[in-house]
Amino acid sequence: MSTPLEQRLIELETRLAFQEHALGEMSDALAAARDEEARTALLLHRVLEEVRQLRSAMAANPISADPSQEPPPPHY
Repeated sequence: MSTPLEQRLIELETRLAFQEHALGEMSDALAAARDEEARTALLLHRVLEEVRQLRSAMAANPISADPSQEPPPPHY
């Protein structure tokens, strides 16, 4: 038969094991979230760079609303 002190020690060890396991899961989840954040930041950077390039291209070659300013279609 175990004493109240032994029962308390077993309960504390059980709680500690549970907390260590939960902490490990939280650490893994945090690492995964950081990886996802890094991928998202890289994707956002690439999209912003593409938008900048498109803006530059459009500024250098603006689209005209006047049809007479457009080149003729290739079949002419």
